[in-house]
Amino acid sequence: MFSAETVVEIADVHFAYAERQILKGINLKVPRGKIVAILGSSGCGKTTLLKLLGGQLHPDQGSVKIAGQEIPDLDQTALYELRKKIGVMQQMGGLFSDLSVFDNLAFPMREHTDLPEPLIRDMVLMKLHAVGLRGAHQLMPGELSGGMARRVALARAIALDPLLLMYDEPFAGLDPISLNVIANLIRRLNDALGVSSIVVTYDVTESLKVVDYVYLISDGVIVAEGPTQEIANSKDPFVRQFVDGKPDGPVAFHLPANPIAEQMITRQGAMRS
Repeated sequence: MFSAETVVEIADVHFAYAERQILKGINLKVPRGKIVAILGSSGCGKTTLLKLLGGQLHPDQGSVKIAGQEIPDLDQTALYELRKKIGVMQQMGGLFSDLSVFDNLAFPMREHTDLPEPLIRDMVLMKLHAVGLRGAHQLMPGELSGGMARRVALARAIALDPLLLMYDEPFAGLDPISLNVIANLIRRLNDALGVSSIVVTYDVTESLKVVDYVYLISDGVIVAEGPTQEIANSKDPFVRQFVDGKPDGPVAFHLPANPIAEQMITRQGAMRS
């Protein structure tokens, strides 16, 4: 039975690309109306989780549910219907370069609804107004700054009034001012719309300012989780290394390998022969 209080539920999820194991038994929940951060270093499986939620990938084991629906069990029609309830803000915005700002936002409305054009126009302007860019509706993506493009992408993500918003590295590559603008918009829009949000990022400082709950992933498992303040004040060595950005700690700088001297001697011997 689907609980109205839980929008996303991931249970004992395993996933591998060929022989490379990415997720090794992930469990997490996203309550309605809350912002949940999934943090971890590059390559830990954060974006893979989003693809599992979107149905682009299927888990090797475990359960992936949105609004009580088991994603891998949905046929194509049902999956497309569910995707209409999910807004996604991609890493670098993902705007259509040959469409104006207005048409970028109008596209999902024209594609997935039967709304008349005058109503679509009003809705587009309302969404742009929500991110402070109503005056940019005639511009092309190439005329936008990085921060403006990310705000347009955020407006497009809420175009269909989704149940769930997913942000894939929303802070990457932004200057400090734009970064704070995006972070504040994520919080304000989540509260105003009453949606649930997942923020996938490695930017700990910004995410801790706006999210309600945090999951930290390392080596395919959740190594820490808790309310934002609890994570910020944690004494756990892994959490402290990640929150404080320390180079030394449980997360090793080097991937596992034989000692370098041994490898170099072996290579030199092979070259002589």
